[in-house]
Amino acid sequence: MSGAMNFKNCGSLLVTGANRGLGLQIVDSLARGGFSPAKIIATTRTPASAQKLQELADKHPNIHIVTLDVVSQESIEKCVEEVGQLVQEEGLNCLINNAGINVVADFHTVTAEKMIENFHTNAVAPLMITKAFLPLLKQAASRGQAGGSGSMGIQRAAVINVTSLLGSVELNWGERANNFKWYPYRTSKSALNMVTRCMAVDMEPDGILCMAIHPGWVRTDMGGSEAPLSPEESISSILSVIGGLTEKDHGSFLNFTGEVLPW
Repeated sequence: MSGAMNFKNCGSLLVTGANRGLGLQIVDSLARGGFSPAKIIATTRTPASAQKLQELADKHPNIHIVTLDVVSQESIEKCVEEVGQLVQEEGLNCLINNAGINVVADFHTVTAEKMIENFHTNAVAPLMITKAFLPLLKQAASRGQAGGSGSMGIQRAAVINVTSLLGSVELNWGERANNFKWYPYRTSKSALNMVTRCMAVDMEPDGILCMAIHPGWVRTDMGGSEAPLSPEESISSILSVIGGLTEKDHGSFLNFTGEVLPW
């Protein structure tokens, strides 16, 4: 967990889709781990029904629950406003675009509507969210530089996009291609990978790190009961990787183990 200890030096972290699955586990692991950021901002579409998240927030005063519907531009803008009031002039240090859906459809069942629905949540939403939060990320990045910490990382400003190995074009062949014929999901994650690389180019001048990470195949509502990894195992490894990111990882596509994955 060595890299995860660096979260102590991260003033604020925001994670989308924090009401369940990996998002909830990120909040839980950070809050309990002894290396918590000063502010954990957990977003969900309907906070009132996010019971486990509410319970965590009751126990840990540094958890702030904020409403965010990732496919609503109005909701994104309201969220930015609320987060701006929370972080003030310190800005936002780490944005984890975790919210995602899997619209299962193969070649025979896929429709344009299914493609667009999955694409909107998994690829367009992270782009729009990051764009909206850019002023707060820039604020944090400029403060990090002023404080003598010019290197990239979560202690300064970082955007982490939770993607999938299934988005890799190179790896979509053979057995893996035959087992997961998910047109909407796979193409949406490929698009997210390209969004990540494009944003990395645009955010580099401001010193904001941007990368994509694959969390592994995890036992969540989306991953199913056959998945080999528990949410705790996946997130423990992910937090260690994210905490240790530097400029050498800018624009990268990494596995939860830290290995480089092919695009």
